[in-house]
Amino acid sequence: MEAVSVFGGGSLSLSSSSIRSSQAERSCSSLSCSHKHPIIRTQYRHLAAFSSKSHLFSYFPSRTTHAKTKPPHIFLPHLVAALEEVEETYIMVKPDGVQRGLVGEIISRFEKKGFKLTGLKLFQCPKELAEEHYKDLKAKPFFPVLIEYITSGPVVCMAWEGVGVVASARKLIGSTNPLQAEPGTIRGDLAVQTGRNVVHGSDSPENGKREIALWFKEGEIVQWTSALVSWLRE
Repeated sequence: MEAVSVFGGGSLSLSSSSIRSSQAERSCSSLSCSHKHPIIRTQYRHLAAFSSKSHLFSYFPSRTTHAKTKPPHIFLPHLVAALEEVEETYIMVKPDGVQRGLVGEIISRFEKKGFKLTGLKLFQCPKELAEEHYKDLKAKPFFPVLIEYITSGPVVCMAWEGVGVVASARKLIGSTNPLQAEPGTIRGDLAVQTGRNVVHGSDSPENGKREIALWFKEGEIVQWTSALVSWLRE
């Protein structure tokens, strides 16, 4: 049998001997003869060794118009983690916490938890700002005393950021009444009375944003990337 030249990816040209061999096979089959000549059957669909549109020795399966393509299933755990909502919370060391020298202790607890500090300042709170901050408590009988307490000395304003930071901060701080706060919390370890409970923390993500905007001016919040992110979240 003669060799078939397939260079260039063009159409196939069969030699006369190959055609005669094929005709002999069909004739023999129709006569049901007992002896058949050995014939090499070759599929010529992909014999082009050097296709002008493909790489050498690459295989490209044929596509039909009815073929259905499915998108690849990709699971990226780090991408899922990255999509978790990052929250902001406002934490304030109250005048009693500042006077007692607890600022470093309180900051350390949030840093050890893994949250990111984006805003920090020592600030003397004016009465108007204190009243706006605690406006939800304006109808309470203790409101005047609360305003006097918050404005009695400097406070330390902090903005913290992280996944679930609002709920975690509330747990770190402990119950409003230090006598009911669990040991290990800031109030459980460092405070005695509700009226001197050392620290404030936002009670919701919405209030976190509102309070940060209330206590910090534009440009006082710093957005930065911590080198520890990959060790805190998957």
